[in-house]
Amino acid sequence: MPLAWLIPALNAAAFVVVALGGRWLPGRGAFVSILAMAGGFALWAVVLADLLGSGAAHGAYSVEWLRAGDTAIAWGVFIDRLAVVMLGLVTFVALLVQVYSLEYMRGDSRFGWYFAVHSLFGAAMLALVLADNLLFLYIAWELVGLGSYLLIGHWWERRSAAEAAKKAFITTRIGDVGLLIGIILLFRATGTFDISDIIAAAQAGDIGQGTLTASALLIFMGAMGKSAQFPFHVWLPDAMEGPTPVSALIHAATMVAAGVYLVARMLPLFELAPVVMLTVALIGLFTFIYAGTLALVMTDIKRALAYSTISHLGLMMLSLGAFGLAAAIFHLVAHGISKALLFLGAGSVMHGLDEETDMRRMGGLRRAMPLTALTFVVGALSLAGIAPLSGFFSKDEVLIAVLEHRSPAFLALTLAGVALSALYMARMVWLTFFGASHPDAEHAHEAPALMTAPLLLLAFFSLTMGALAFGWGGYHGFANWLTGHGGFHIIPWLTVISLALAIGGIAIGWYVYNRKPPDRETASGTATQFDRDDAPHARIARRFAPIHRAMLNKYHMDDLYQWLIDRVALAFSRLIALFDRAIVNDLGVDGAALSVRLTGFWLRLTQTGRLHNYGMAMAAGLVAVALLWWLALS
Repeated sequence: MPLAWLIPALNAAAFVVVALGGRWLPGRGAFVSILAMAGGFALWAVVLADLLGSGAAHGAYSVEWLRAGDTAIAWGVFIDRLAVVMLGLVTFVALLVQVYSLEYMRGDSRFGWYFAVHSLFGAAMLALVLADNLLFLYIAWELVGLGSYLLIGHWWERRSAAEAAKKAFITTRIGDVGLLIGIILLFRATGTFDISDIIAAAQAGDIGQGTLTASALLIFMGAMGKSAQFPFHVWLPDAMEGPTPVSALIHAATMVAAGVYLVARMLPLFELAPVVMLTVALIGLFTFIYAGTLALVMTDIKRALAYSTISHLGLMMLSLGAFGLAAAIFHLVAHGISKALLFLGAGSVMHGLDEETDMRRMGGLRRAMPLTALTFVVGALSLAGIAPLSGFFSKDEVLIAVLEHRSPAFLALTLAGVALSALYMARMVWLTFFGASHPDAEHAHEAPALMTAPLLLLAFFSLTMGALAFGWGGYHGFANWLTGHGGFHIIPWLTVISLALAIGGIAIGWYVYNRKPPDRETASGTATQFDRDDAPHARIARRFAPIHRAMLNKYHMDDLYQWLIDRVALAFSRLIALFDRAIVNDLGVDGAALSVRLTGFWLRLTQTGRLHNYGMAMAAGLVAVALLWWLALS
């Protein structure tokens, strides 16, 4: 466990080496980034073995960084089972994404810089996971934001990518301000940044309830920004302007996972503030349903997957708000593996279709891209919650947590979200891989081995990782291993209902979106089932036209934010600018200088250096004094 700090350190060193010397290295230094992440993954196995072999619940190692009065601030790492799970997920997914990127990004003009920033991004996320104090965590938190900004805006010459990078950076900064204020409140209340000491102080009653509630809400605000919870979700779909492997990394193991991890790490603090726990559950539930409806209407395959990510992040937050830590983390891992698979599968489709992302121009790709189709279906079925894939078990554990700790209304809405999740995943699969091929997709081809190998490996884990939920031998299941209590269990009636809803969602998706061979021509050529006015989804869209338009426009949330920026933020900024110019600058700064200048001008009229001027002044002064004396006597 003392070697854990090397995992982020290796990647940080790789960033420096590739960024500064990549142009002189073979392959522009890509192999350095890959070897660093592979070394981190190998070290994770060593750390895991040491944690299991030692029998310790956790380990902590730190070096004092600076001291201010009685406060010592350290660079420290804290290793427990939660941290080990996150380290494994991040290093494994990031390694596969980097291998995949060797082929996907081949020929890119900034190939080396891409891998350098990958290493920076990975190092920041790994440091965040290991941080034992909130100040160190916050530094890593901001570096994660910087890494996402650089990767989303990798193709900065495209205006859409540059704008998406700025949008992600600014939106998440709003939440980060809340996180920083929450950290400061906890430091003022406890005199320490150490996470374990803060939680111990809170549990001992040394933090006032008002401070505890306010700080927990502010910390959750930071998590909402990173994990794209409503209303901070708007940056994530636009982040699809970055390279597709970046999307896989952000959506599966880094950035968005950081917010869920933060709430999980600070959950003992949150549990002492019931209002905050309810808020987490409500925001998570709303995000789960809200984003799921938008995934139903997106025609861009990456944006549809992005809204799917937002939806499932909401499900994780709902689980945490329902005291289901183990269920949330198990779903985080299951979702991370499946979502990495789906995004890399989408990248394979784009590679085979010359970067086409519109699902309306796909169809029938299972024939040209059988491996991609097979692995994509596995990932989709996992996220839809179909047994025996990993997503089925994690979803059921979340439902049990909601049933046991929240009201029936929460459970009913969560079950509706389960059906919705299956429906939009079925829609993506049918439109992309089944039915008749669109004319634009007839030249599709399977991706190279460097891209398909990660897909097959991720599909294997999506199929088999559900076994971790169960116990065998001395292992009592994931929940018991992570938290030290409880274990995997099912409630038969709830499992039957959730599975029936998932299968029903897939069946509805097949009926509504399954493409049939074209049977008529239009003026523009062959019409697919998606284009036909008599298709089931077209009839539904016409029947509920206002709702459908609102969903296509993302419920006008982006328009609302643009209005607030134009009419409120910029108007207030203009007012501040006017005050700064007219009051601060013109009166406060220039006014003082002008008064000195005017005084000098008038003094210059009296200090001429000519004797007759001084004589006239003295005579005038004498006359004035005499006149005043005479008036006073009279």
